[in-house]
Amino acid sequence: MNNIENLLGCYVSYPSLMYDATEIQKQKAREEGDLFSIYIWGNEGISDTLKKLKYENYGNDMNLILLEFYVNPIPYLRQNLKEIESYRKKEKAIGIPIIVTDENFFSKTEEARYRFLKEAILNKMDLLENVVKKKKLDTDVKKLKADIDRILQL
Repeated sequence: MNNIENLLGCYVSYPSLMYDATEIQKQKAREEGDLFSIYIWGNEGISDTLKKLKYENYGNDMNLILLEFYVNPIPYLRQNLKEIESYRKKEKAIGIPIIVTDENFFSKTEEARYRFLKEAILNKMDLLENVVKKKKLDTDVKKLKADIDRILQL
């Protein structure tokens, strides 16, 4: 599959650690990052499913929507992440940060974890729709949101 055609991409940032983190904290962070990555790129991960959505089916102004998953970010990073990044006209791309925590993901059942991913992505599509309107882009976010909802069936 040619990645250039895919509208949605995924990025995972493993848990952030303070410089004085203990080995136990480092191990926990690695385990959480590894576990979360399975939900994105594993056999049942959402990345391959999302690759079914090709950018040309939604307009010409957006070639990449990068879903940026931040696993248990440190408070400084968390408070400095935007709800949605600025549209990059030259790249026809936008980044959408999604914060993953113990409360919204790791403490949940497997089914609830997938539900969180789906709901978080769909909620961010509302923010994307605002950017599309503000920048007067031709991206059909309503169709995209409906297609995401359909392909990420639980």
